[in-house]
Amino acid sequence: MDDADLLGRFIDASPSPFHACATAAATLAEAGWVEVAERDPWPSEPGRYLVRRSGSLAAWSTEAATGPADPFRIVGAHTDSPNLRLKQHHDRRFDNVAVLALEPYGGPLLTTWFDRDLGIAGRLGLRDGSERLVHVDEPVVRVPNLAIHLDRDAANAPDRQRHLDAIWAVAGADEPFLTWLGRREGFDPADVLGFELMTTDTLPSVRVGARGELLSAPRLDNQATCFAGVRALIDAAPADGLRPVLVLFDHEEVGSTSERGAQSDLLATVIERTVLAAGGGRDEVHRAVAGSVCASGDMAHATHPNHADRHEPLHRVALGGGPVLKVNQNLRYATDTRGTVAFARACEQAEVPLQRYVHRADLPCGSTIGPMSAARTGITTVDVGAAQLAMHSARELMAAADVASYVAALTAFLAPA
Repeated sequence: MDDADLLGRFIDASPSPFHACATAAATLAEAGWVEVAERDPWPSEPGRYLVRRSGSLAAWSTEAATGPADPFRIVGAHTDSPNLRLKQHHDRRFDNVAVLALEPYGGPLLTTWFDRDLGIAGRLGLRDGSERLVHVDEPVVRVPNLAIHLDRDAANAPDRQRHLDAIWAVAGADEPFLTWLGRREGFDPADVLGFELMTTDTLPSVRVGARGELLSAPRLDNQATCFAGVRALIDAAPADGLRPVLVLFDHEEVGSTSERGAQSDLLATVIERTVLAAGGGRDEVHRAVAGSVCASGDMAHATHPNHADRHEPLHRVALGGGPVLKVNQNLRYATDTRGTVAFARACEQAEVPLQRYVHRADLPCGSTIGPMSAARTGITTVDVGAAQLAMHSARELMAAADVASYVAALTAFLAPA
């Protein structure tokens, strides 16, 4: 089983940001990382530690630390992906059909969610203060397309308010959806005081192509980086005086402005508390930050063979061509010269090729956690990724070989020679 197959397993086990954090935490625990709670005293002994904040996670190692002002090498990513999520009041009926009211999260390619067999995943907040993850990994809901005979205008786009509700039962299904879910998952719906539930593609990740050289999967953006970052943190053997960190943020697809997004204090808090636990003070915190570098990992646009005109002609990005450095002069990406050198050297150390992505100047460019995290912490940041097609689709596509090269580059970045 190669890295692409392992990535597929990671994705299939992680249908929501909360599941992604659970999968990452379990993998790290097997490799010796110890989970701590934010309300507990911060560990001062050298070791491997992680902390979770809902759909976000930070993990770090102080095994090679030599002093409180040692710099950090950081890989960042995000756990969330565009999808359709349940509204708070989601039950409605139309004639004898039970309908589930949905709304888009982030910027999904809406048409890819139509006529697809969808499951449900997410978390519940219960009356006793506990939380519970749920995952119905079988077809339950479906958003049907309108027949072409009833809409001859192919230019019509789905209305985000009126056209995204899903059918989930017919013929006398009078029970609320949470009642059905509770009977299936073993909880009392009366105990549910809050929830974040979302639809998920029920088809597993799969290798496609003449020789299985492509990986077709949901949520490659950005669980491919979550997986690669976890692997890199485990595989890295940092030199003395360097502290590797992995941080996985939620809410990137909706702007990162939350208590656990890239604009939150999560990364800054982990850095500060780690320095203080090592016996440092405010001066050592700032010295550590000044010497730190972060690779903000998110997926990158491969040049689409059917739409090559939508890409910058001097910056072709190929599937299977290796990791991607992302540059934007208007700081939609955080990459600057110092960050570029750090990641380019990591690719050289890992012996993998480096591609460079620049967005067309006449098209608005997307962004990621890099600029926000850099502004929040003051840490030199470089935006990188792996090439894919169909970004924000319910199913995305990447080259299987790029998974291993991505892991290798991030490993070398965390443990520079």
